[in-house]
Order: sequence, then C-alpha cells, then structure tokens
Amino acid sequence: MAAMTVAIHGGCGTLGRGEQSEADWEDTRRHLGASLRAAWAVLRAGGRSLDAVEAAVVLMEDSPHFNAGHGAALNENSEHELDASIMDGATLAAGAVCAVRRVRNPIRAARAVLERGDCVLLCGLAADDFAGRCGLPLVDNAYFTTERRVRALSVMKALARRGTIGCATEAERHGTVGAVALDAQGNLAAATSTGGYNNKPVGRVGDSALPGAGTYARNGVCAVSCTGQGEVFIRCVAAHQLAARMLYAGQSLADAARAVVFDDVGPHGAGAGMVAIDAQGAVQLPFNTLGMARGWIGGDGVVRVATHQEVHPLGAA
Repeated sequence: MAAMTVAIHGGCGTLGRGEQSEADWEDTRRHLGASLRAAWAVLRAGGRSLDAVEAAVVLMEDSPHFNAGHGAALNENSEHELDASIMDGATLAAGAVCAVRRVRNPIRAARAVLERGDCVLLCGLAADDFAGRCGLPLVDNAYFTTERRVRALSVMKALARRGTIGCATEAERHGTVGAVALDAQGNLAAATSTGGYNNKPVGRVGDSALPGAGTYARNGVCAVSCTGQGEVFIRCVAAHQLAARMLYAGQSLADAARAVVFDDVGPHGAGAGMVAIDAQGAVQLPFNTLGMARGWIGGDGVVRVATHQEVHPLGAA
C-alpha cells in the first residue's frame, strides 16, 4: 500500500499577523483542519485521491476565510467570476470551469466536466448551465460576497486611481485554494479553485482553471496545486514544469518545487506558492510571500496547519 497523504493550501495572499484577530487566525486554522479531515476520511475509507481532493476543496470553498466560493474576490464590476480545475493522476483526465457566476462549488462543476469526458474546460454561462443540468446547487452571485472582499476591492480601486497599484499587498491582490492527495492504491490527484484577484477585468481567467498551469497530477511523479499571480503561472506552465523537472531532469520533489517557485516564477516578480506531493507521499509547500495558509496529513496521521512560518499540530486525524 502507498503512504496515504493529503496536503492543502488556502492561498499565498495571506494577511499580516496583526491584520486580523487571533480568534480569526484560529478560525482559519480550524477550517484548514476541517478540510484536511474531510479528505483524510475519504482516504482512510479506501477512497480515491480524486474524491479526497474534491472533498478538501469543497470545504474551503464553503469557508469565508479563503478566496474561492463563498469569500471569493470581486472583479472590476463588483461581481464574482470563479475558476476551478481537477486532475486524476491515474489517467491524466482533467476537468475545469472558468468565469462561472452561479455554481456554489466550482470544484464540483470541474469534477462533473472530468466525468463527462468529452472536453476539459467549460466557461461562463455554459458552465453554469451544465452544472445545473448535473444537479449541482446554483446560487445568486451575491452568495459569494463577504465584507472582507468588498473592502479589498475598495482598496484596489483606490490604489488604481492613485496609480499605486504596485503597492498592493499579496492579500489585497489575490488568493486560491487547492489540494493534492495520494491514496492507498498509489493514485495521485490535484484540485484548485479561486475567485481570481481583486478588481480583475471582467472575463479574466487565471491558472487555476488550466491543467498544467495551476493544477497537475501524474501517477508515479507528483501532484501539485499552485497559488499566486496566475498570469505568470500560465506563462511558465508552472504545474507541469514541476513534473517535468522531476520526470526528465531527475530532480527530487523538494528541489523541483523550490526551483519552480523561486527560479521559474519568482523572478517575474510574482507572489507564488504551491502544495505538492510525490509518489512516495513526500510533501512540499514552498512559498515566496509573507505567508501561505496550508496544511497536511502524512503517514503519522497528525493534522498540521499553518498560515505563516509557525506550524500548528491539531492532533490525530
């Protein structure tokens, strides 16, 4: 049996420690732990890694603490357009949706596209309609809005008016959620979901909807979910670059993950992070920002989460 593993991220656009209360940080860590436990329950029951990453991301999409689903960023018209993708390392099957406005859990719509099998990516209204026909819950666009995102949009618009948009913090710019898993049968899977960045142009699509850019899984190699400035991840084909470094250059997961974040993406001035696991269950969670919400459960079955440098054990899964 493979060493079952799950790892998640809640985005590298993390606030400074003093920018929210310790109670809010504790609640964020609690939600990370709930996401990990949802995935672990699937794996422990003998389930597939694909089901595990979907379960983990659904919990984060439902949480107001992360930029995905409820709590997603607002575009320049104060609306939400959401992206998500999921990939099965056993078959290289993938499904994705972009610019959806009504699907409560975009990762479930991405999974439905994967299961449909005749395409990889559906966009906009067609993706919303497809999700509805699949029986997935649809909501008003306002469901995704939180006061935190309204404030962030206001800040970004003010910076844009002053011509100082480059001064925006990573937390004001963007955020993403994602999960990777290795099941007992040795199958890898990855999933990513996001609201994009605050004040983004209407119709903008980032790396989270693009397998190979923000999400990738291949049995025997790795599974990865990325977070950061999506345009750079797309140009670097960052998620696949991790696998390529391992598969063709013979790099370890640790060396390849660090190289992608700091050598491939970082020099473009982009905030960047990722969670990645290899075929043996090793975990890497590199980031070049102030912090990255993240967590993992490995062979010892202990839930570990973090938002900045300090790691918090939450006990057995």
